[in-house]
Amino acid sequence: MNKQDLIEAILANKDAGFDSKAAAGRAVDAVLDGIAAGIKKDGNVQLIGFGTFAVKSRAARTGRNPQTGATIKIKASKTVGFKAGTALKADAAKSKAKK
Repeated sequence: MNKQDLIEAILANKDAGFDSKAAAGRAVDAVLDGIAAGIKKDGNVQLIGFGTFAVKSRAARTGRNPQTGATIKIKASKTVGFKAGTALKADAAKSKAKK
C-alpha cells in the first residue's frame, strides 16, 4: 500500500467523515507532519495500539564498497525506527494466517 492507496482507503471509510480525496489527502499529510514534528521535538511518538516511532543511534562502523571491495569508514548516524504495538502485531498475524 502506498500513500495514494491509503488516501483511497480513508475515503472509502464512511465513518471517517471525508467527502473528497483532497480532504483525505490533507488528513494523511497532517498525520505524517505531526509524527515528524513529534520525533524532532521529543525523539519519539507513541500511538497506543499501533506502535512507537523513535530515534535510534547507529554507531560508527567499517563497511565495504561493493564495487571495489575497499574498506570504508561509515560515520555514526541517527535514524528513525518503528516498533509495532500489540494490536498491530495481532492484526498482522491474522492477515498472514489468511494467505
